[in-house]
Amino acid sequence: MSGNVLITGTDTGVGKTTVGCALAFALRARGFRVGVMKPVETGVEQTPMDAAALKAAAASEHSLELICPFRYRAPLAPAVAAEAEGLPLPDLHRIKISFSEIAAASDIVLVEGAGGLAVPITWDRNYADLARELDLEIVLVVANRLGCLNSTLLTLDYAARRELRVKGFILNQVQQDDSPAVATNAAALSRLTAVPHLGSVRYQEPLGLAVVEHFI
Repeated sequence: MSGNVLITGTDTGVGKTTVGCALAFALRARGFRVGVMKPVETGVEQTPMDAAALKAAAASEHSLELICPFRYRAPLAPAVAAEAEGLPLPDLHRIKISFSEIAAASDIVLVEGAGGLAVPITWDRNYADLARELDLEIVLVVANRLGCLNSTLLTLDYAARRELRVKGFILNQVQQDDSPAVATNAAALSRLTAVPHLGSVRYQEPLGLAVVEHFI
């Protein structure tokens, strides 16, 4: 079994929760104890929906308070949301304690970030810092659409400069799109980076077995 992972994206709305839930369900179906975590969720009215979806997919017995210790109503980056609401910033020490408790009862932990690696959790710590502190490998979810080559390469370059371990990237088709970009992005990225392409998810199609096998 490979190590714990941070599921991050090239941007918001690329399908991190969808991929995270699919991985959690598939790994659980293969007999693994899957821990999940959404350390900070914003845009929360009552229930943190991303965290709840991950909990359900993993059939986790951990509480939502442990899985998602920090939530904010404003749909903004965590540090910005906290400041906008006049609330304390997320506490990385508390996040680490929650993660340790989940990891102790799991074979693998899937941690979902917010937006991308450079999104600020506090004003001096972002998700790249969190990945380093929790020793997480990176799984990058890329929205398979026109423009994703640039955002993917920039994210991978940032990960390399921060000396993060990248397991690979997953292309996720977030909308019905038969454009030439969607058809060629996988091949183009395979020529532009040595980072493994773990697989592609077509619009409204389940995660392929080939993707899951990278985690076993």
